[in-house]
Amino acid sequence: MLLSSRPRLVLVTVAAAALTLTSCTSREETPAAPSSGGGPAASAQSAAPSADGCTLQKTGYPKIDLKTAVVGFSQSEKEANPFRITETQSIRDEAAKLGIGNLLVTNAQSDLNRQISDIKSMLDRGAQLLIVAPLNSDGLQPALDAAKAKKVPVVTIDRKVTSQPCTDYLTFIGSNFVEQGQRAAQAMVKSTGGTGKVAILLGSSGNNVTTDRTKGFKDELAKTPGLSVVAEQTGEFDRSKGQAVMEQLIQSHPDITAVYAENDEMGVGAVNALKTAGKAPGKDVKIVSIDGTRNAVQLIVDGSYNAVIESNPRFGPLAFQTLQKFENGEPIPASIVISDDQYDETNAAQKVGNSYK
Repeated sequence: MLLSSRPRLVLVTVAAAALTLTSCTSREETPAAPSSGGGPAASAQSAAPSADGCTLQKTGYPKIDLKTAVVGFSQSEKEANPFRITETQSIRDEAAKLGIGNLLVTNAQSDLNRQISDIKSMLDRGAQLLIVAPLNSDGLQPALDAAKAKKVPVVTIDRKVTSQPCTDYLTFIGSNFVEQGQRAAQAMVKSTGGTGKVAILLGSSGNNVTTDRTKGFKDELAKTPGLSVVAEQTGEFDRSKGQAVMEQLIQSHPDITAVYAENDEMGVGAVNALKTAGKAPGKDVKIVSIDGTRNAVQLIVDGSYNAVIESNPRFGPLAFQTLQKFENGEPIPASIVISDDQYDETNAAQKVGNSYK
């Protein structure tokens, strides 16, 4: 699409953080289990099984039959956005598929102390295996210590914790969030033609998703001198807050021609603000986002968005597959990185069914 002489506001959104493989000397493609969320399950890249992987023998934990086990899932945030809704449903669906009859599910409602309490409560209720979506990268150590004391393996998903794998928890499963930021920057360069003044809508503080998406985006954007970051402000991964921040930025930085938001919800909120201000997102305002929500992908189809870098929340198949491998005595890598898709004007109409609500 050709740019007119009129300045254009460009919006890029993202929803995840970078992942560092720990002590990995090789990587292999690991096929994911079938999706539980209505679209293709994420494929995974992990450390090749080796003597360095975490094993049942190395931890000294008891062997558990997954199908008869009490499994706990700790969700960190209220299920008011598509990512969290799909993430929790993926865990429920895969547990049902595997015939796991005792699944405990809690929701911390974005309260770290409550998440610690939730995890300890599930342990008191007999949880033998845990899947945790951490609220923050730091702060969960008391809960992890409680699980360790009871020899309960913990798989973390979506956000990485700063604790030690195979000591405080088993492994982390999630996206490469630095790479997501890099891909968003590349999409922005393509959409803008490589020129513009960029504002960043930051995610919530205290987790590696925000930190890594910001780093990946900035590092990649620095390769294009015609694009510069002129403002940064947090929208806390929330649609209404993203809209409020965008309204402020339109007033305080009228020369902004590009916006990078670190999840789809903030991006959709920004679209609402831009439309209210008389802007034309997708035309006057180029939009690239990361998440893969139905709202954002449909906006590409409708012409009000330009690209979405996926952050797949369908962790159920991989989480249970990883726990089963651990119980089988197979070595588990410190990190398992999933491969995310991408949507743009060339494929959004065909792939909209793969997005999540």
